[in-house]
Amino acid sequence: MTRHQSTFESSSVISGIGQSQVGRRLGRSELDLTLEALLRAIADAGLRTSDIDGLCSWPGAVYVSDGFSGPGVPQVQDALRLQLRWFDAGLEGPGQLGAVVKAMLAVHAGLCKHVLVYRTVTESSAQMGASRASALPSDTSTAPAYQQWMLPYGSISSVTWMSPYATRYMHDNGMTREQLAQIALNGRRHARLNPRAVFRDPLTMDDYFNAPVIATPLCLYDCDVPADGSTAIIVSAADTRDDLPRDPVRFAAAGTALTGRPSWDQRADLTTMAAHDAARHLWGRTDLRPGDVDVAGLYDGFSILTVLWLEALGFAPKGEVGGYIEGGERIAIEGDLPLNTGGGQLSGGRLHAFGHLYEVVTQLRGDAGDRQVTGAEVGVVAAGGGPLAGCLLLTR
Repeated sequence: MTRHQSTFESSSVISGIGQSQVGRRLGRSELDLTLEALLRAIADAGLRTSDIDGLCSWPGAVYVSDGFSGPGVPQVQDALRLQLRWFDAGLEGPGQLGAVVKAMLAVHAGLCKHVLVYRTVTESSAQMGASRASALPSDTSTAPAYQQWMLPYGSISSVTWMSPYATRYMHDNGMTREQLAQIALNGRRHARLNPRAVFRDPLTMDDYFNAPVIATPLCLYDCDVPADGSTAIIVSAADTRDDLPRDPVRFAAAGTALTGRPSWDQRADLTTMAAHDAARHLWGRTDLRPGDVDVAGLYDGFSILTVLWLEALGFAPKGEVGGYIEGGERIAIEGDLPLNTGGGQLSGGRLHAFGHLYEVVTQLRGDAGDRQVTGAEVGVVAAGGGPLAGCLLLTR
């Protein structure tokens, strides 16, 4: 079994991770949270600020909704007085993890040696004193062109884009709401072991079914939790590993493909998303297989996305995810595939995929404490929904 092929992935490693305070309505600025995470990552890697010569973020300083974007790369570069040889940011690409892949490519090309990659959200504070709907775009005249098929019907929220996928998957494959609920219940069980998680109170099946339905069949607990926080990782050249204070986490493969139509509603099979394209690409770049994975951080902005990632990555046969997650035993920390062990976005807080990356790296390092997966050596992280998706396979 070959864990590392001679690909660009082997040129870089994750040398450090950092995370700011995470919580609801913290009232701290996006730059304040970002600098906290970045400085922690630099210290974790045993580096100095002067060692950082690359900087990358997702999505960059673009406006999507209040609290969504975080500070832009130029603002962070100036705040830390970084001497950069390469930097980048941008919204278009293979989901949030596209920023990590860009950093890997820059290191592989020899443009830089140590890249800080970060994602910051302050969506919870942005909604302070208002409803969650206040975070939605109010001027639809400036909306992206692809939304022309949605906005005339009042579909301006992501949950209304997800619900048809959930309905179709459940109709075609017989998945029940009791089975779907296991994604949320599993996340809450794991969040109770994570002192940094936003929601740690017990969540029962009765709680799930008594919650308001937001967009059929998705209820409140199928939707992730707006939070404030910043997460950072450092992508370093692999030839620096001997200078690092601890063994780094390695990249085994990256999945970035988009082969279907780049649309929420025009894909040929509406029980699949770009996740299926990216997953096929990932497994084509390594000899590792789904059965080798010890821990998974799969995007749960909405629970149906986790279902589709489980299928796309081959953890369950097509159409059979409902049976795979039924009862929750297989996806528990002690199960076959420990899933979203930090609580995920449904209970840990919406850190927009970078929270999953932070958690999987923590697991592979053996630093997860009460929620540690015994002997975790291989982890997968997947992010995105609809036409945006990317995934990474990591090893220690």
